[in-house]
Amino acid sequence: MDNWQFWAAAAAITAGIAATLLQALRRGDAQADDGAALKVYTDQLAEVDRDLGRNVISAPEAERLRVEVSRRLLDADRALQNAASKGGKGSALPAVLLIIAVLAAAIFAYNRLGAPGYADLPLQARLAISDENYRNRPSQEAAEAAAPAPKLAQADPQFTALMAQLRAVVKTRPDDVQGLALLAKNEAQLGDFIAARKAYQHLVEVKGDSANLDDHLGLAQTMIVAAGGFVSPEAEKHLIVVLQADPKNGLARYFSGLMFAQIGRFDRAFALWQPLLAEGPADAVWIGPIRAGLQEVADRAGIKYQLPDTGRGPTAGDVAAAGQMSGADRQAMIQGMVAQLEDRLSTEGGPVEEWVKLINALGVLGEADRAKTATDQAKAALPAEAATLDAALAAALKTAQNPPMGAPAAKGPNAADVAAAADMAPEDRQAMIKGMVGQLQSRLYSEGGALPEWLKLINALSVLGEADQGREAYGRAQTVFKDDPAALEQLKSAAVAAGLAQ
Repeated sequence: MDNWQFWAAAAAITAGIAATLLQALRRGDAQADDGAALKVYTDQLAEVDRDLGRNVISAPEAERLRVEVSRRLLDADRALQNAASKGGKGSALPAVLLIIAVLAAAIFAYNRLGAPGYADLPLQARLAISDENYRNRPSQEAAEAAAPAPKLAQADPQFTALMAQLRAVVKTRPDDVQGLALLAKNEAQLGDFIAARKAYQHLVEVKGDSANLDDHLGLAQTMIVAAGGFVSPEAEKHLIVVLQADPKNGLARYFSGLMFAQIGRFDRAFALWQPLLAEGPADAVWIGPIRAGLQEVADRAGIKYQLPDTGRGPTAGDVAAAGQMSGADRQAMIQGMVAQLEDRLSTEGGPVEEWVKLINALGVLGEADRAKTATDQAKAALPAEAATLDAALAAALKTAQNPPMGAPAAKGPNAADVAAAADMAPEDRQAMIKGMVGQLQSRLYSEGGALPEWLKLINALSVLGEADQGREAYGRAQTVFKDDPAALEQLKSAAVAAGLAQ
């Protein structure tokens, strides 16, 4: 035990107090009078001698009184001794049990509410640490250098040629507003967010005072994505410009809350995010990330809060159709929806109808083994529904032989996948991204992978607000690359930039 000195001191103090209490209880109430009755009879004997000396009573009468008072004196002494003995024996056991109960309650409360093994960290010290984190944040360029390098999207040759021409034109006309705007947009579509940030930043500088709120917000968002989800001081300045003019701006409030969470001011992050979640709308782009991270923010801020419940998983229509989406996007979206339902049922349980939905959905995805596992879990939780679950599994296994959605999984998302899918509805985009990240996470945990893929996973989980999973991925990656100092340094830089480590 690393903090044995604390526990040794606590045990010594507790033992001393217990011994004092037990000694006091063992004496009992009999000693409270401290022999008052004995004193009365002793005084009476003295009074008999005085009366005899004054000839108030005769010698025979005096002798008779002495005998009677002495008898009462002996009886009183015997009674007091018995009372003290009985009081000590009767009070010791309850006292010991009470002390043990109080000690156990104290240990339980400290284990739940305290931080065993950590030094004292009072509020003022924590606020000082947060202020230090705020002041010493990496710059935009440093954060970009530490962020995992994104994998650029594959463009057709014609688009590549047009981009080369556009870059050349912007070099010859570096202050052309229209050219800079077009360059920033297309660099982002290619996944080169650092180049997009540079073009966007120069665009805002050229516009100067004529730059509108969309320009500042767009630049801030591009900076954050280019930095792997980290809100740099430069990005914060543009968020402040937006919020000063439009305090209700949802995206600026979300990113500001993300910045506060990254420096350890979870109370201020909660104050920004909780109203955003309550205000909606449900299809706002920030709702998904806030739902993913708000409960942890509240817990770490010491705020009693229960995340509101929403939908209970995909319906048959969700799995069977998303006709307006491309095949790859539809596959990723459904993977994410099914994974959420599977995780909830395996941890919280649910009615048989939801288990059947999950089994059927896994069959549609071609996940026969997962369908069997889900059926076993459901039968263990709902033994009376075994026949219904077996029938669902049989149908799912048949579907899994030729699954309509069973395309091989991609190797994992890049930064562009996580940051943008602009043609999709927000809820579809969120589900798609979670599905893609979940596939990468599952593959790396089971099969392993190269360092860039682990960096991608850590970055993606941070962007999604999955801080706990991001820290878990960081820990697993450290184990995988424990013998590679250079890889460990890159992992640490990525985790720090993502707000998962210090």
